[in-house]
Amino acid sequence: MTQTAPAGDVLIGGSGQPETLRLDRANRHGLVAGATGTGKTVTLQILAQGLSDAGVPVFAADVKGDLSGVAAPGEPGEKMLARARSMNLELVPQAAPTLFWDLFGEKGHPIRTTVSEVGPLLIARMLELNEVQEGVLSVVFRAADEEGLLLLDLKDLQAALTFAAENAAALGARYGNVSTATVATIQRKLLVLEDQGGARLFGEPALDLSDFMRKDGDGRGYVSILAADRLITSPRLYATFLLWLMSELFEVLPEVGDADRPRLAFFFDEAHLLFCDAPKSLLEKIEQVVRLIRSKGVGVYFVTQNPADIPDAVLGQLGNRIQHALRAYTPADQKGLRAAASSFRTNPEFNTAEAIQALGVGEALVSVLDEKGAPTIVQKTLIRPPVSRLGPLTPAERAAVLGASPLRGIYEAAVDRESAFEVLRVRTEARTRAEAEARSVPPAPVRAPAAGRGRQTLTETFAKQFLRTLASAAGREILRGVLGGMRRR
Repeated sequence: MTQTAPAGDVLIGGSGQPETLRLDRANRHGLVAGATGTGKTVTLQILAQGLSDAGVPVFAADVKGDLSGVAAPGEPGEKMLARARSMNLELVPQAAPTLFWDLFGEKGHPIRTTVSEVGPLLIARMLELNEVQEGVLSVVFRAADEEGLLLLDLKDLQAALTFAAENAAALGARYGNVSTATVATIQRKLLVLEDQGGARLFGEPALDLSDFMRKDGDGRGYVSILAADRLITSPRLYATFLLWLMSELFEVLPEVGDADRPRLAFFFDEAHLLFCDAPKSLLEKIEQVVRLIRSKGVGVYFVTQNPADIPDAVLGQLGNRIQHALRAYTPADQKGLRAAASSFRTNPEFNTAEAIQALGVGEALVSVLDEKGAPTIVQKTLIRPPVSRLGPLTPAERAAVLGASPLRGIYEAAVDRESAFEVLRVRTEARTRAEAEARSVPPAPVRAPAAGRGRQTLTETFAKQFLRTLASAAGREILRGVLGGMRRR
């Protein structure tokens, strides 16, 4: 095997020849799959650093904390050096330029967005709302928009929900039934989200997506690592947040077509969480984003235990595949194994299903897209050792990387500008004062009847009642005419 990959490729490993990922096909998405402990994280680290070295910025969620080692030079042991020698590969320890992010602001730069940017569909997913509750939430978003109420953080959304409950009749007449009981249910679920740390996600300064696409002075792409070891304990929040990131990239980035390399590579670890119990509308949205985002120059790589975790409509769009070992102990496992094997272009030299079960740690079956965009014949591949550290950084090392970050000080301090919560609070206070003043006004004095006017005759009383009746009837006709005209328009 040669010491380096051909120009324009990322070296994955060797199968008697270099197995590489072509940069000009890296935006056609990919899959890294395999059972726990078979080497998926190391493969992810190799791909991330290889893409970074080629000038491609990378975003990856670090579920176990191990991926943070990409920010430090490697310390290869004898086994790693022996593997490198068997590949005729020279290991030169090197760190990748790294940015650390953390939803909770503890292990990286805080990462925030606004409630309005996430939108009712994804927030309903976070809150595990049913169809009726999601409909009411959509009404709340529409009403807030029409009232000019900015929804930036969760207290804004809580205030908007309270506004909807207080005006349920008026909103129901315009948009359909808005039940105060449903609003209360949504508010309770918001409290659960806050307890899970969801309040940290919403607010300002909001994330500038261009900060994910930075390069250092040598032209290497930054590897943005999201600390997800705590976030993953709230699976819905984790999966929906990453889906929002993908959706925002799709919405914001301009079309670039087929470029010589991706603008960004996006690695989605524990990808099965994205699809677990997802409603049809959300699955359709995911499929659309994955299908179209490659034209924006973004390659999405799903990392999961079994390819069967990914719906067929999405799996069929993942052209670059690295399959680590799978174990088939149950009927469901065997079904997943057959699905994984059938997704590869057959190699006549071995049985793919048997090969998947026999793979050792650090070995994988690899099939990538060639220069024509067709999948290559699957090959048994020994994954190359990384040049950065295997294992996590120490807290002191992480702090040093954060201290030298080009984004230091930009996202750390939260900003709370006037939005729905403040506007509605001012309205409520003004209404309360007005009601209090109305109650404190003394009643008007009773005037004595003027001289000669103390008693009305029966004729005068009847005449006044008749005139009031005519006036009321005419008023009703005029009012019906106005409203009828409004309805016709």
